[in-house]
Amino acid sequence: MIKEYNILIASVGGQGGITLARILSNAAQSQGLKVRVGETLGMAQRGGPVQSHVRFGEDVYGPMIPKGRSDVLLSLEPAEALRVVRYIGKRTTTIMNTSPTLPIPVILNEATYPDPARITSILERIGGRVYSIDAVELAREAGSLRSMNVVMLGAYVSLGEPILTLDTIEESLATSLPSRYLEQNIRALKIGLEKMKELISEA
Repeated sequence: MIKEYNILIASVGGQGGITLARILSNAAQSQGLKVRVGETLGMAQRGGPVQSHVRFGEDVYGPMIPKGRSDVLLSLEPAEALRVVRYIGKRTTTIMNTSPTLPIPVILNEATYPDPARITSILERIGGRVYSIDAVELAREAGSLRSMNVVMLGAYVSLGEPILTLDTIEESLATSLPSRYLEQNIRALKIGLEKMKELISEA
């Protein structure tokens, strides 16, 4: 019996973080788990920060993950991982997409983007293991940049945690996404899964 399990998705508008949360929550429900989903949205435009909290288990009642209690952080944008550090604890495993989405102030040279190595160092100091993958490049390999969030999903599945099964995830993709995109998303899922397996074996 699962008492509490928390997945936090940090992204910016347009990256598919909310869709990813829906896929995960649908998969959990299909396995008979009690699910709670909470979201916090930044500016109501593409590029604003988005946080999706996916929680399941018998002892889960509220939609928001308590401070320091994330089991997994899926950071679709590197710097957004820093925005959610209060939810990271020693048991948190982070999977971070290394390809940044630069905010307007950085593009206009009014601000600087954090050094990726420093982001990783901070996450490792606060929490557990950090895995970095270029999910955008892997999505391009799968045939569509829009499937970057599903590449991250595949990477999560490779953690091998006995919570959500691969079959359930694939079924959730079929029910959560338009059928015309299913083939490329299954391909993205498997590419992310295999890349993560490589990283785990090298660790």
